[in-house]
Amino acid sequence: QVQLVESGGGSVQTGGFLRLSCVASRDTRRSYCMGWFRQVPGNKREGVAAINSDGHTNYADSVKGRFTISKDNDKNTLYLEMKNLRPEDTGMYYCTAELCGISRATLQPIQYNYWGQGTQVTVSS
Repeated sequence: QVQLVESGGGSVQTGGFLRLSCVASRDTRRSYCMGWFRQVPGNKREGVAAINSDGHTNYADSVKGRFTISKDNDKNTLYLEMKNLRPEDTGMYYCTAELCGISRATLQPIQYNYWGQGTQVTVSS
């Protein structure tokens, strides 16, 4: 079992910056894939960025060059740095984790079983 707690959401204007954090209840440096998803009411949960235990990253096309996913294994913390934010980035952002060995971390929610409660990001124009 892994408990995940997100923080760092908020309201910013277009072009703004936010850094999301997700603290895991256990060491996830080995064999875990972790990621960030977002969801707005009425829409499916969308994969934003993911990282595997080897540090290989995977990004949605819509955020490439603007978002950066990273891990601090000593702090059991996953980060998502978001710059040049756009109104379409608005949503509830969820941290997720799953045992995946050396597999690639995908952006498909079905790959993941552990989810945080989410942190809201709102970008106004």
